[in-house]
Amino acid sequence: MKKIWIDLDNSPHVPFFKPIIAELKKRNYSVVLTARKCSQVCELANYWGLQYKQIGRHYGKNKILKVVGLLIRSLQLVQVVFKEKPDLSVSHGSRAQILISALTRVPNILIFDYEFVKWPPFVRPLGVIIPEVVRNSFSNKHSFMILTYPGIKENVYTSSLIEDSSIITQLGIKTQNMIVTLRPPASDAHYHNSESDILFAAVIDFLSCKPDLSIILLPRNPKQEKFVRQKWPVLFKNRKIIIPQKVVDGLNLIWQSDLVISGGGTMNREAAALGVPVYSIFRGKIGAIDKYLADSGSLELLETVDDVNKIRLSRRQKLMKPASNHRITLNAIVDEIVKMVK
Repeated sequence: MKKIWIDLDNSPHVPFFKPIIAELKKRNYSVVLTARKCSQVCELANYWGLQYKQIGRHYGKNKILKVVGLLIRSLQLVQVVFKEKPDLSVSHGSRAQILISALTRVPNILIFDYEFVKWPPFVRPLGVIIPEVVRNSFSNKHSFMILTYPGIKENVYTSSLIEDSSIITQLGIKTQNMIVTLRPPASDAHYHNSESDILFAAVIDFLSCKPDLSIILLPRNPKQEKFVRQKWPVLFKNRKIIIPQKVVDGLNLIWQSDLVISGGGTMNREAAALGVPVYSIFRGKIGAIDKYLADSGSLELLETVDDVNKIRLSRRQKLMKPASNHRITLNAIVDEIVKMVK
């Protein structure tokens, strides 16, 4: 039985790889799973019942520490390679896995949907799997194999939405209130632009003065939670802003919301895939996927503080789950993965 090693490097990778793992096992492939302690990766993996080995952690925003952390985690992953002897390694952008796969000569497939992604110098994957809409924007300077799939990566798992409106009452929110789910920018990421922080603050100021409106805030880490609680203590005291005290089903939370505002790409695209109004305060390089969603009217980009006034506040009618090309996108990705297993 061929063995595939998947590394969960960031929280969006958990729901994305969950159906991929199930499909690979269905096709009689063995899967080895590792996870980095970062942005609730392990908490989400536990929530969804995934069996994994935790290896490494996030080392913060400092660039030197990021490099040190990359090297440390890469060395820690050596034990996985020696013990499991995988036939192929796969991730959605795990630099540590790319590096150690190159050093141990394990064929590596990199999945990504952001054409400006970077990986460690002097190493490269065997091939990449990207959305078809990204293909023309991606410069293949290294001349490796490029494989594509239809749709966006969020199509792989948005069909798994389990509707449960009780999450709103569990959070202590009045049912008549408008619900806005808000995700801060990835302030520790290498691609972070401080303009996103300015927009984030402007969004909170804009929403906080609206009556009968509740903000469900999803900070990325304890440091970020501490910061927002200290900056807007009154909004927390009067429960204008609510932070869930445990991991929640992100898709269901988006579905129960009237609109979503996020400083990161994944939650924006999840909302767009579900047909929920969504505004992006991401101010890094805008990728082909977000441009595609913006051009189609599924996503609105907020670029300046004045743009915050464009946010339309109205209750959303939750009629039915949107149609999904789940199987098409899922099967296309898995088909490309298994082609590369030697």
